[in-house]
Amino acid sequence: SEVEQAWLWSHRQDWSSDCAHSHSALTFPMATSRLCRPAALRTLKNASVTPKRFASNAPSTSQPAQSPFAPRHLLSISDLLPSELTTLVRNASKYKTAVKSQSVPPHLQNRLMAQTIAIMFTKRSTRTRVSTEGAISMMGGNPMFLGSQDIQLGVNESLYDTSVVISSMVSAIVARVNAHDDVANLAKHSSKPVINALSDLYHPLQTIADFQTLLEAFPSSESAGAESLGLEGLKIAWVGDANNVLFDLAIGAAKLGVEVAVATPKGYEIPDFMRDIIKSTSPNFKLTETHEPAEAVKNADVLVTDTWVSMGQEAEAKKRLRDFEGFQITKELAQRGGAKEGWKFMHCLPRHPEEVADEVFYSPASLVFQEAENRLWAAVAALEAFAVNKGEVIPAEISEQIHAGQVKAMMEKLTGKSS
Repeated sequence: SEVEQAWLWSHRQDWSSDCAHSHSALTFPMATSRLCRPAALRTLKNASVTPKRFASNAPSTSQPAQSPFAPRHLLSISDLLPSELTTLVRNASKYKTAVKSQSVPPHLQNRLMAQTIAIMFTKRSTRTRVSTEGAISMMGGNPMFLGSQDIQLGVNESLYDTSVVISSMVSAIVARVNAHDDVANLAKHSSKPVINALSDLYHPLQTIADFQTLLEAFPSSESAGAESLGLEGLKIAWVGDANNVLFDLAIGAAKLGVEVAVATPKGYEIPDFMRDIIKSTSPNFKLTETHEPAEAVKNADVLVTDTWVSMGQEAEAKKRLRDFEGFQITKELAQRGGAKEGWKFMHCLPRHPEEVADEVFYSPASLVFQEAENRLWAAVAALEAFAVNKGEVIPAEISEQIHAGQVKAMMEKLTGKSS
């Protein structure tokens, strides 16, 4: 169709560069051809051969699966090409608009019918659980929640055994864990796609939701192509603890041409190994680090923070609260630091008053509740790409075209008629 041809043509210049910058293409030679061809191209040719798939390339002390035939996992934004991150964000936004207008896209309905998605949480959650179960249900699937009382990774049973057995009974696994090694090893031995819903190093679904929120707050220009969200030149100021949310956000920013300035107390900086990972994402990425919040805020479009005391750090609470004194986001900080007029604020929640003042959190500048809702749409987009399409990140309009063609072919087969 003209739509399909236009999309393929718009992507022609970026395939080679995407391949050149893909860690997966370098790590798994047999998967190189997969990355150098857009997913839609093979789909449109009705290829019946099972596509080569590969494991996550998210850095970890545990090695990911080495087999090029392993399912593709989403463990970090590092696992996505810039074009794929853009597509996931745009798909999430399109599905949100469609569903809110009472029009669930036909190609999205019942895509997970009769399929069970395991939701394995060793850490409690509000937004992650609600958004994940909601997304699975919206797509016609059956969410199976396995909390810490139901299953403990590596306790009483090896993680290998758990991964092999559970993945043999479900269509995909969404895991929220403490150590990143846990989700990396889960993916290493799983026969089904694994989506990281949070680990101590990464939080990819949050990053997809965050860039969807930024896309809505700073609409891309008409000239922005399919490979861009139109956010180039935007500046994010992160004030607070350097943590997993920041790490994936910075990796995503590097892929999308967004600048990041980070202000942390001394002793809470980005770890050296993670700084190397972030900076290696793009040679042109601008990352500024400081211990002065006002310095990071200068010319920022968006001010972002997160909890100062994460789950598992309760014993450090008193020390952390002392160390982070002066890092609260306030209107005075934004003015003193010289944030841009019309600046916005984001926080992935849960929020505590010492992190951001009410005057900011509940102000028109705050995007926090919009950001929280977008976790649902990020989950929908990720589940479609990894649980349904097995790692093929396809634009929503192309998926709709393909679905329409499949329905038409099925009806013609049933009726014995062809148009």
